[in-house]
Amino acid sequence: MAETPESHVKEINISQEMKSSFLDYAMSVIVSRALPDVRDGLKPVHRRILYAMHDLGIHADKPYKKSARIVGDVIGKYHPHGDSAVYETMVRMAQNFNYRYMLVDGHGNFGSVDGDSAAAMRYTESRMSKISMEMLRDINKDTIDYQDNYDGEEREPVVLPARFPNLLVNGTTGIAVGMATNIPPHQLGEVIDGVLAVSHDPDITIQELMDIIPGPDFPTGGIIIGRSGIRKAYETGRGSITIRAKVEIEQKANGKEVIIVNEIPYQVNKAKLIEKIAELARDKKIEGITDLRDESDRRGMRIVIEVRKDANSSVLLNNLYKQTALQTSFGINTLALVDGHPRVLNLKQCLVYYLDHQRVIIRRRTEFELRKAEARAHILEGLRIALDHLDEVINLIRNSQTADIAREGLMTTFNLSEKQAQAILDMRLQRLTGLEREKIEDEYQSLVKLISELKAILADDEKILEIIREELLEIKERFNDKRRTEIVTGGIENIEDEDLIPRENIVITLTHNGYIKRLPVSTYRSQRRGGRGIQGMGTNEDDFVEHLITTSTHDTILFFTNKGKVYRSKGYEIPEYGRTAKGLPIINLLEVDKGEWVNAIIPVEEFVDDWFLFFTTKHGVSKRSPLSSFAHIRNNGLIALNLREDDELISVRLTDGSKEIIIGTKNGMLIRFPETDVRSMGRTATGVKGITLDNTDEVVGMEVLEDHTDILIVTRNGYGKRTPASEYRIQGRGGKGIKTCHITDKNGDLVAMKAVTGEEDLMLITTGGVLIRIAVDGISSMGRNTIGVKLITIKENDEFVATVAKVEKEEDEDEDESSENEEGSNEETTEVSEGQSKEETTEVNENPNSIDDKEE
Repeated sequence: MAETPESHVKEINISQEMKSSFLDYAMSVIVSRALPDVRDGLKPVHRRILYAMHDLGIHADKPYKKSARIVGDVIGKYHPHGDSAVYETMVRMAQNFNYRYMLVDGHGNFGSVDGDSAAAMRYTESRMSKISMEMLRDINKDTIDYQDNYDGEEREPVVLPARFPNLLVNGTTGIAVGMATNIPPHQLGEVIDGVLAVSHDPDITIQELMDIIPGPDFPTGGIIIGRSGIRKAYETGRGSITIRAKVEIEQKANGKEVIIVNEIPYQVNKAKLIEKIAELARDKKIEGITDLRDESDRRGMRIVIEVRKDANSSVLLNNLYKQTALQTSFGINTLALVDGHPRVLNLKQCLVYYLDHQRVIIRRRTEFELRKAEARAHILEGLRIALDHLDEVINLIRNSQTADIAREGLMTTFNLSEKQAQAILDMRLQRLTGLEREKIEDEYQSLVKLISELKAILADDEKILEIIREELLEIKERFNDKRRTEIVTGGIENIEDEDLIPRENIVITLTHNGYIKRLPVSTYRSQRRGGRGIQGMGTNEDDFVEHLITTSTHDTILFFTNKGKVYRSKGYEIPEYGRTAKGLPIINLLEVDKGEWVNAIIPVEEFVDDWFLFFTTKHGVSKRSPLSSFAHIRNNGLIALNLREDDELISVRLTDGSKEIIIGTKNGMLIRFPETDVRSMGRTATGVKGITLDNTDEVVGMEVLEDHTDILIVTRNGYGKRTPASEYRIQGRGGKGIKTCHITDKNGDLVAMKAVTGEEDLMLITTGGVLIRIAVDGISSMGRNTIGVKLITIKENDEFVATVAKVEKEEDEDEDESSENEEGSNEETTEVSEGQSKEETTEVNENPNSIDDKEE
């Protein structure tokens, strides 16, 4: 093999070559594959499919042809890519759940909204739809330019006439190199009205256009939430909208409610949606679903979700919106080719560019018809001359040896053009009759009038606009239909469930293993102290209720974790369960991290500036921060306070800035000090010492002390008492405090410390899940150094009180059930228990540190 001469070797910079080659590739993808033209809203493959069907004569009024035939013609003549890509594109153009107005009329299996694939192209048949005929109307009247195909043997259109604004009407999606387009479909009549409005008033604003085109209109219907995303997309070309399924809540005869899904968001796979709902129900991530069925048929979509009788359908639906594709977002990016260059367009620009395209189409069509009319009139002028000199013409033709001589003779004798002379020679003898002569004259006069009208159109842009308006109105009259997608007005971004859920008082419980639920406060009735209680919830052997609060369905619930983070939720967002149900894992409600659990829950009705949150940790550190600092909390939470090593957040309370704080410990110590001893700090501050603890001690509770309150303590073994707050003198923060309870093996360590007035009830929950509700005014008032009275009977040896919470006062409804449980409890009500010496009832103040509470 001969060596390559050095003159044939060209040295190039590889980085420059890579840059140049990649840019060429990128521009090829952008211009020739991925982005639509602003004029007809089509990518090259869509345009080629429609043109190939038109070229094959597979029109809407003609029989269907095999899809394989069409695909073969497309890839053979115009689109040198894979047949599967072309067929998949054609399939989408025939799917009524993908295209708002289908451009291909498919016959056979063309897939489904469940994600089923279309049958192979050899089995299906296709033809142009009626509306796609309007995309190519007048294409043979020199209305558009043509270009060579990939091998130069065929000609293909650069753009289609597009007699309706397809870019907005059907939308499109495409990913190019470094850019992407995602244009939603719209309602035909609204978009046409928008084009008409722009034609009448070129200075119309986008806001005014939004009164005509309120927003996208998806083929699958659904509900668009809010207008701000639409407005942003229409003004800038980019925006995001939220789409929800259209549902109805029906009530059956047995009282159970059923959620019926009639429409789902655009481009959502129905089968996968149902599978996801079933998975969430199976994994107990969404509670309350008893049955799930797909009853969709050819008449429409119908997904049936049966709701458990004690579940709230509105809250269940809200959870479905959050965790499934029943609610999705659609990112709008109106990117299209303008003069071969990609541009992001606002709503008005899309309409203006389409209107300009139609101006060109009408002008070129008018020029074509004018040329055709003038050519015909020219011929008719020659025929009129021949008929006026009929005998001379006949004699001249008869005496000519050849047709060329006759043609030259006619041109010379009657001053005719070559085309006129040829037309006379081609005229049949029947045209010489009187009736035919009259027809020629009438045709000529009508052509003269037509030529005058066509010239007037070309000379007046307003006449061109009037033609565009008339033809658009004709399209609207033929193909317009009703809007399918509803737009929720009022400028809101979300449908708040407060509109659906009544305001009512609720109990929220959270177990040690992280199961949360809510119940109506009325679920539990008051019982006498010492009763056995009723089963509050079902728990596993290793689980127990750790937190219980009362609040409203409309309040904001702040969740503070052991790591010092805070999360938020609405009361109604917490799912409602039956009294014995376990609840929902809180990780499905809040984005808590691994190894993080909720240690304090506080309800907030309104985030006001002059209220504070007071924090206390297990190691006795306290902090005070403005409530307003916690008004805006992200889904993944915020840092509420920075904790020292091995410390945990124990309690958080609301204050008005002028209260006194009490902190109780496991070993029965309590300190009382003004909250102003702790200065207001930032959200992420660590805090200062609130109480000094012994090595074995830790904080079990912190409260805000109100007027006329008692201090109520509850111990591990179910004992409790009330002590007047006056027995606890005010000290400085940071001291060791004074004794509030005599701790023995009988009553056990302190598990809770509350500030009470006697106008509330107390709820106690044991580790076995037993709950009892006791009127606080029925609990004995005793001195500080006593063990208290029995509040709840502990059934098992390893059972103990886990959680204590104050609830609103409720009148006793039935005391008979608990009366028998009081037997044997009276001996425990004395202030001094058996075996306790008189000396044990005195206060323990020998340690001077318990009195001299010094600041850190």
